Amino acid sequence: MNFTSAELTAWIGAYLWPFFRIGAALSAAPVFGARFVSLRIRLMLALSITLVVAPVITPMPRMDPLSFDGIFVTLQQILIGAAMGFALQLIFSAFVHAGQIIAMQMGLGFASLVDPQNGVQVPVLSHFYLLVVSLVFLALDGHLAVVEVLVDSFRTMPVSPTGIAVSGLWELVSAASFMFAGALSIALPAMTALLIVNLAFGVMSRAAPQLNIFSIGFPLSLILGFVALWMTISGLAPQAEGLIQQGLDLMRHLSGGGR
Repeated sequence: MNFTSAELTAWIGAYLWPFFRIGAALSAAPVFGARFVSLRIRLMLALSITLVVAPVITPMPRMDPLSFDGIFVTLQQILIGAAMGFALQLIFSAFVHAGQIIAMQMGLGFASLVDPQNGVQVPVLSHFYLLVVSLVFLALDGHLAVVEVLVDSFRTMPVSPTGIAVSGLWELVSAASFMFAGALSIALPAMTALLIVNLAFGVMSRAAPQLNIFSIGFPLSLILGFVALWMTISGLAPQAEGLIQQGLDLMRHLSGGGR
């Protein structure tokens, strides 16, 4: 069997470019790109998806992957995959920020654990919220939805020298605002309850200055904060489901699939 150099380069590019997009997306996406998932597992998963998807991807640019144009296409695929994964990462960051807000209100900000997702120190409540949203994400088959959106992106945004437009990148940057909005909506019930508690302590300290309110205020804030969390935990899963759906919609929009 004889193969020409053009046929070999076309065959290599047909697998190489999808691999870069899929690998970049899995490295940036939550759960897949977590620090507890080894690089070898991510590479094997990206390679497995590429071997299944690459034969059905058409059309594919006919150029040398090592040429200037081929390297530019490679960078475009890495940018597309990283942007799609980062879009979903914003949702998980909203829960981390919500935990930080509540922990500061409760006086629990000093209790920190290593975030298994990003490998940084976060309050223990952020760690708890991150575990909850990860379980909800897996229970809703979010990992399969990510793979589905990623594979469908080769239809809506084929491999070509033109990738995500500048307007799409600006939209991704502006979409970070709903990370803070989502964090506030998650933390608002507990924040309201703790604000009422702190106002009550302030009134008591002014009405009876001889009482050492601050000596009992800290443990009471912790206890009432946990009570507020217990009362609002039932609404956490629906909020996580809605925010995850928004993240998946943003991934589709970035890949040209619309909202």
